[in-house]
Amino acid sequence: MLHLIGRKKELFTEDIKNHQKELERIVSNSRFLVIGGAGSIGQAVTKEIFKRNPKKLHVVDISENNMVELVRDIRSSFGYIKGDFQTFALDVGSVEYDAFIEADGIYDYVLNLSALKHVRSEKDHFTLMRMIDVNIFNTDKTIQQSIEKGVKKYFCVSTDKAANPVNMMGASKRIMEMFVNRRSKEIKVSMARFANVAFSDGSLMYGFDQRIKKRQPIVAPNDIKRYFVTHKESGELCLMSCIFGDYRDIFFPKLNENLHLISFADIAIKYLNEIGCKAHVCDSEEEAREKIHQLDLSKQWPCLFTESDTTGEKDFEEFFTDKETLNMERFENIGVIKNEINFDNKKLEDFVNGIGHFKNAKSWSKDDLVELFFQMIPDFGHKETGKYLDSKM
Repeated sequence: MLHLIGRKKELFTEDIKNHQKELERIVSNSRFLVIGGAGSIGQAVTKEIFKRNPKKLHVVDISENNMVELVRDIRSSFGYIKGDFQTFALDVGSVEYDAFIEADGIYDYVLNLSALKHVRSEKDHFTLMRMIDVNIFNTDKTIQQSIEKGVKKYFCVSTDKAANPVNMMGASKRIMEMFVNRRSKEIKVSMARFANVAFSDGSLMYGFDQRIKKRQPIVAPNDIKRYFVTHKESGELCLMSCIFGDYRDIFFPKLNENLHLISFADIAIKYLNEIGCKAHVCDSEEEAREKIHQLDLSKQWPCLFTESDTTGEKDFEEFFTDKETLNMERFENIGVIKNEINFDNKKLEDFVNGIGHFKNAKSWSKDDLVELFFQMIPDFGHKETGKYLDSKM
């Protein structure tokens, strides 16, 4: 996979090697709960923990099917451990999950990887409200439960898009960081911001696989460049932050010769070359659909590469802002954002009350939610074009 994203080396090999013994010692003597453990990042994190023989590893996810595949994958790759390994198909926002935590809840580390991560979730105000629940309120709830159960450390995933956000997803994660900051008075918490996970479930690159299997054209923007990490690298970064992050630390990949921007169109071309095909560039959706039936697909594949004009697309990527304090010396290829306790309790409570008001009324608009986000993030660079990914092929 590395060559598809323009790299020859894994990012965190040296850092993992330098801390391997300590990682194995801590993990093998600890109890873990992974929330959202059947998603792409969640599965990667679960594997990194499992292979270091934890005393206890419980995995929660709303997707029963993905959980089944996670267990099959782990058994096929690593076999078994002496510790308590179990999976639970639960919705973190449900009373069933609350009962699960009440019945046990004894963990040293809780890792929350659950999220609504797609920019396309901006398209309607109902999905946006669920994004707020999942990304912000479920995080706050599970931190509070961890505090009550005496958990040693809580970790959750943020996103590079939380740095100077331009879309609601990135802004929801930035607001989540504010809520996490408030809880850090009572529990040790750390986070991670990282780039797009290559070929993660639902991603555009995952879509390349699906288009080939379904004999459909490949579509990708040619003007959007992104940083990419592999599944394994995402798991390593999360585990490093979870185990070694100090209060409110946010880990992120350092930019170096191994991590560089690459466009989705370039990846599509590399991907097709990998399977022995060349990209046949089309001028329209109609042409691309027609060419599927006209070309020898063993040699050429119809592709449509266009400029991006959808809501929420950020023109560039960044892991931190110029207002954040960094430690770039502690690790070889991992940077750390250092945060002090700094939150506006009234602002946080106003946000909670505002969302609660909309829910009680069972009525709200996207403008209502955007306004609340602006109250939380005054310099929120929300980019509204009126166009969304669901309107594209």
